[in-house]
Amino acid sequence: MRSASISRKTAETDVSVSVALDGTGRASIATGIGFLDHMLELLARHALFDIEVKVAGDLHVDQHHSAEDCGIALGQAFARALGDKRGVTRYADIHLPMDEALTRVCVDISGRPFLVFRTQFRVEKIGQFDTELVREWFQAFAMNAGLTLHVETLYGENAHHIAESCFKGLARALRNAVAVDPREDGRVPSTKGTL
Repeated sequence: MRSASISRKTAETDVSVSVALDGTGRASIATGIGFLDHMLELLARHALFDIEVKVAGDLHVDQHHSAEDCGIALGQAFARALGDKRGVTRYADIHLPMDEALTRVCVDISGRPFLVFRTQFRVEKIGQFDTELVREWFQAFAMNAGLTLHVETLYGENAHHIAESCFKGLARALRNAVAVDPREDGRVPSTKGTL
């Protein structure tokens, strides 16, 4: 089973995560940020990854450090779980509708981290969650997972729906990208021979 665990402790946060790419969508999430917990539960369920996340952070300051460090640690665990990437499909994309919102997510498990994030929120908060932290989480995750990741919300009104379409879109794209392609016969899907 492709799985990994990461612990990350700083003066601002104490994060432990584990991810199993060949799971069933089981999630045990406790970041201290209710909305982020919800988004990560969706990520696990729709990617069919088993994900555990525990974060103790400086929420008395704000949610930024906890959200970002969660993305860093989860990205590192994802990269470690993939190993040398032999046999993976590598590329995937999806258009993910969530009621009135539609988001396109495209991923390349390239080993060359890059994020294009073209999603805007008309409000600053979803409940107590700062909407600007959606991009921060995606940035931290993509950089540490070694993904080229493009996220673009084509349209939408409701901030909760927009964020949810981003996370569910990431989940479905990753589910397809990490799938083992039997035609690859265990090869790394690159003319370079490495990713």
